[in-house]
Amino acid sequence: MDKPRILLTRRWPAEVEAALATRFDVVLNADDHALTMGQLAEAMRQFDALCPTVTDKLPAELFAGQDLRVRLIANYGAGIEHVDLAAAHAAGVAVSNTPDVLTEATAETALMLMLMAARRASEGERELRAGQWTGWRPTHMVGQSLYHKRLGLVGFGRIARETARLARDAFGMRVAYHSRSRAPVEVEMELHAHHEPDLFRLAAESDLLSLHCPGGADTYHLVDAALLARMKPTAILVNTARGSVVDSRALAEALAAGRVAAAGLDVYEGEPQVPSALLELPNVALLPHLGSATIETRRAMGMRAMENLVCFFEGRPLHDPIV
Repeated sequence: MDKPRILLTRRWPAEVEAALATRFDVVLNADDHALTMGQLAEAMRQFDALCPTVTDKLPAELFAGQDLRVRLIANYGAGIEHVDLAAAHAAGVAVSNTPDVLTEATAETALMLMLMAARRASEGERELRAGQWTGWRPTHMVGQSLYHKRLGLVGFGRIARETARLARDAFGMRVAYHSRSRAPVEVEMELHAHHEPDLFRLAAESDLLSLHCPGGADTYHLVDAALLARMKPTAILVNTARGSVVDSRALAEALAAGRVAAAGLDVYEGEPQVPSALLELPNVALLPHLGSATIETRRAMGMRAMENLVCFFEGRPLHDPIV
């Protein structure tokens, strides 16, 4: 019997691509370019399964038509807001993702951005590389410590909880969180985390505000000018969630005016474009969406996607069903 035909929209770790090739008829994106909407539409007609990433937008129109061949969208990543789930369901296309395996790596990135922003690491490196560093002096590039600061978490899923644990264990930070549903009491007790039902109050009382909520319409520009205005002028905003959660223009204005001390960002609206207003600011640390970028995590994400592919084509329930 012919092997199911699958397409990887971007390059995956070599070990995972090799493992997939033993089970499936795999087509790789050899030069790792971003596929156009037309190419994605054609793939939906030519492959049994499509393996996209967060950068591949799959709107409703891609699931329309009688010549649809694809039966599974096995997403490489946990977030699935780039897929029109209602349209997939209506077309009878299953959707899976890769949760759990990127928790630690993304939490590490959140802590890294906190440190980079608080200690002005990006600003200092730019000065040094530009040949503008004139040597050590007591008042040069002075930042702030993370020890015993109040950390506010927006969202309290796996990544936020791991971020809370790292922040508490490493820096003795005091943790509060806001989320749509309250965590079990035992989780709050383990992490010494205080639930704050008022997002504006959380923003006003936090020394660092770290975003861990999903993207999509419900959280679009959740961090806007009004919320930023409630933050302390010494506070730091960190975003490892989705770029759409933050109003970039409002953030740039708040940073430029000193209404917020600094920011650490790993995600942006309209990636890979980054607003020029943010690029020009000294008090923002910018990373190119590195949240899950460890070899251990990227391998694990690929193997998790492969588990879902194997389950589906063997007629077993998906390991990580979304639709």
